[in-house]
Amino acid sequence: MNLRINSEFGTLRAVLMHRPGKEIDRLTPYNKELLLFEDVPYLEALQKEHDAFSNLIKESTGAHVYQLRELLIRVLYDQKTLLMLMKESLKKSGLVHLAEDILERYSTAECASILTGGLKIHELRRKIPNLKVGELMESAFAISPCPNLYFQRDPMALTPSGVIFSSMKMEGRQREADLLRTIFENHMEFKENVNRLYPIVGHDNPPSIEGGDIIVLSGKAVAIGNSERTDEKAIYHAAKAMLAEGTVERVYEVHLPNKRNYMHLDTVFTILDENLVLTYPDALNSVLQTSLYTLKEIKDDKVSIKREVLKESLLTVLEREIPHLEILHTADGNPDYSLREQWFDGANVFAIGPRRVISYNRNIHTNRALRELGVDVLEIPSSELSRGLGGPRCMTMPLSRSRI
Repeated sequence: MNLRINSEFGTLRAVLMHRPGKEIDRLTPYNKELLLFEDVPYLEALQKEHDAFSNLIKESTGAHVYQLRELLIRVLYDQKTLLMLMKESLKKSGLVHLAEDILERYSTAECASILTGGLKIHELRRKIPNLKVGELMESAFAISPCPNLYFQRDPMALTPSGVIFSSMKMEGRQREADLLRTIFENHMEFKENVNRLYPIVGHDNPPSIEGGDIIVLSGKAVAIGNSERTDEKAIYHAAKAMLAEGTVERVYEVHLPNKRNYMHLDTVFTILDENLVLTYPDALNSVLQTSLYTLKEIKDDKVSIKREVLKESLLTVLEREIPHLEILHTADGNPDYSLREQWFDGANVFAIGPRRVISYNRNIHTNRALRELGVDVLEIPSSELSRGLGGPRCMTMPLSRSRI
């Protein structure tokens, strides 16, 4: 598998997803904000909706759906890898010294569940009765859960040049990126095909960048949102790596307003075909500044790039990069319905082929407008999935698409 994609809409061949698990049941009304949720989903119903989503992908495209848990278990059979991840996960609670005891008492599959679903002190005490944890309460987490893990778009991104592994802005999500990077750099099926663009090897605590801010405009151009989750320095380093590789010629830094509905660039717009973009009303014109990175020179293995502040709207950039651009607004521009459906990520549909998308069934006005433009809209149930405030694109990480 090449682990490079040159479009957002080429026919899907392989995708990575994560079926929600115990980590969701760790959410309570009291810790949900700390764990970056605004609601408390019902796990059983959430799993049914997620299963319907992954099954629809298989049935409609024939694409291979990789499940994160299965890949994680496979790489954890290497004891060094397992020990490393367990130690990293125990740092926050100050219980790193228990890593080897945990590995002795839990199976590999149980360890995979712990790394995603977390581990509480009272649960650990069942395996280690004489456990000494200082002042930690029995209900405290020895390892915190990762309830955002079913949003697989954020921990990494594939570009025409290679793979960007995220450095997550929120501390509570950093382990998600660590898990993905460990899987892809160690799994037999992927490790030989990883051209790692970011973070730079040897750089500790790299500036934050998240996959939801990275959109492939074409085989030659990539847009990255400068958002509340992605820093300018990270965009610079990622752009430098892509431009040095030689496939990508233009990297746009898109300066997003500091508002909730601009959390990531893919909440602003998605590309559905070579000339069709879905957005919500006025979003493209609200982004008033972009910067363009291009290659200056490569001399004696030293890469120099230049940055030009364009001071133009995102709409202007897209019109230049996408010939004969056609724009569809969520709910066909109706102000009331558009606001409502954008809250449930109306613009964040998942393209599984040219003018073929998967969308939440609750966004009825947007779905109707898409169909009127000839887009094949496949719907998934969304009462629980939407509580995490992420759409179908957020939940999927395409690993292979037909080249455009």
